[in-house]
Amino acid sequence: QVQLVESGGGLVQPGGSLRLSCAASGSIFSIDVMGWYRQAPGKERELVATIINGSSTYYADSMKGRFTISRDNGKNTVYLEMNSLKPEDTAVYYCRAIAPFHAWGQGTQVTVSS
Repeated sequence: QVQLVESGGGLVQPGGSLRLSCAASGSIFSIDVMGWYRQAPGKERELVATIINGSSTYYADSMKGRFTISRDNGKNTVYLEMNSLKPEDTAVYYCRAIAPFHAWGQGTQVTVSS
C-alpha cells in the first residue's frame, strides 16, 4: 500500500506563496487520481484540487487561478503551488491517493498571517 508524506508547509504572509510536496513511498504511475484536501480549525475537510494521470486537473472555486496542482510520476511526487495566499487559506493540507488506491498523508500545516 502506498504511503504519502507531505512537506513544504509553514508560515507565510498574506499575498505570499508556498509549494507543497507529497512524496509517495511507491510508484504513483498506477494511481490514476491524486488530490489535495485541507481542513481549517472547526471546519470540515474540503477538496482543494485533483489531478488525473494525463494531467487533467480540477480546482475548487476559491482556489482557481491561485493554486496549481501537478505531478511528477518519475519522482513519485505530487505538488501544490499556492500563490496569492489569504488568511482564510490557513489549514492543514493533506495529500490523498483517490483512485484506484486510497491513502492519506499525515498533513502539513499552512498558516497565512502577518
